[in-house]
Amino acid sequence: MRLLARREYSRSELGRRLAPHAESAEQVETLLDELAAARLLSNERFAESLVHRRAERYGAATIRRELRTHGLDDALVRTHVASLERTELERARAVWSRRFGRPPGSPAERARQTRFLLARGFSAETVRRVLGTEDDDTD
Repeated sequence: MRLLARREYSRSELGRRLAPHAESAEQVETLLDELAAARLLSNERFAESLVHRRAERYGAATIRRELRTHGLDDALVRTHVASLERTELERARAVWSRRFGRPPGSPAERARQTRFLLARGFSAETVRRVLGTEDDDTD
């Protein structure tokens, strides 16, 4: 209960954290089932929480990868990533603006800004649009 009081956990993540303290794998599964039945453990809530915490700083690819590492099913991951992809350009512009604030003045600076945004998980098309001219705002 102490773990769940701090933040949301995915079922698989909480199972890994509890496994060393349990006598058997069945005991962990039973506890996880009880927590889910009591609505104290929810993969849906965990996904929403993770997306909410990460969306301001990361692109859809990074968040998709993180959701998958937590053992969430593909349908749940697709649902949350689809909502992120609709706002990816605006989020990328906000991240770029906070970090750099002005267009690149040289090819080396453009490459640096491109690497930064790509490393944050934004798509190449989104990065191109963010670093393009101000006239690239057509959707």
